[in-house]
Amino acid sequence: MELEIETDERVTVEDVTSTVAEAVPDGVERGVCTVFVRHTTAGVCVNEHERRLLGDIERALDRLAPSGEEYAHDEIDDNADAHLRAMLLGSSVSIPVADGDPNLGTWQSILFVECDGPRTRTLDVTTTPAP
Repeated sequence: MELEIETDERVTVEDVTSTVAEAVPDGVERGVCTVFVRHTTAGVCVNEHERRLLGDIERALDRLAPSGEEYAHDEIDDNADAHLRAMLLGSSVSIPVADGDPNLGTWQSILFVECDGPRTRTLDVTTTPAP
């Protein structure tokens, strides 16, 4: 299933847990759900959805791949920092499915991280039933 995410800031962290849970097909009680972002300047991860932590994530990404540096790729489209940040985050996560829902820990959420917005992004959600 494809999910569209619209962002309105250059860097945005969005909790997509409930949207991904809705994408798990009815009848799949156990299995694995994979969330994949099709873009090289956005990522997906599992972490806590807490307002202060989301700001910390954005600040950490800026420290690890600061904007305004003299990156060679910026000669093409001025977004090398976004590519580097997305690379650090990763393009997919796999979550076990139990009782028809993503089996996340108490404080875990599925987070989509936009690094080069505002944009419309596509997430692929694929659920593989357990044999």
